[in-house]
Amino acid sequence: MLDSPRVVRTDEQLTAVIRLTVPRPEIRHVMGPGLAEVRAAVAAQGLTPTGPWFAHHLRMDPEVFDFEIGVPVSAEVAPSGRVRAGRLPSTTVARTVYRGPYEGLPAAWGELMAWIAAEGHTPAPDLWEVYAAGPESGPDPSGWRTELNRPLTRTA
Repeated sequence: MLDSPRVVRTDEQLTAVIRLTVPRPEIRHVMGPGLAEVRAAVAAQGLTPTGPWFAHHLRMDPEVFDFEIGVPVSAEVAPSGRVRAGRLPSTTVARTVYRGPYEGLPAAWGELMAWIAAEGHTPAPDLWEVYAAGPESGPDPSGWRTELNRPLTRTA
């Protein structure tokens, strides 16, 4: 289930991230360990995340995921292993919240993309998901919430 999409302007956010480029089927095997590595590096530097974790997909390819996983932080993180400082940009995005299991995300993105086209907007090549509530919040996927953000290069 999707909330009504809207166009909003985001503020730049400092982030701590790991960039990963993996074949599509490998994503489930790298996300958890990568996120644990980011969280450990942030904690080791005395920082705390300022919001939920996210995945920023930099290049859309049906076979390969080229993305960053990370958390927003209040101060720049120092490089540590694969963890580096990053930023989510200040930009105009089409945004909605998907409620449900992660398996429904491809269909949710399809709905958002259809809305973007119907509204006459032009999407940028990247996108990001913010995992506001997931399996850690309870076993019932109907309570899970993923914020979908698709930057726009042109708005109608």
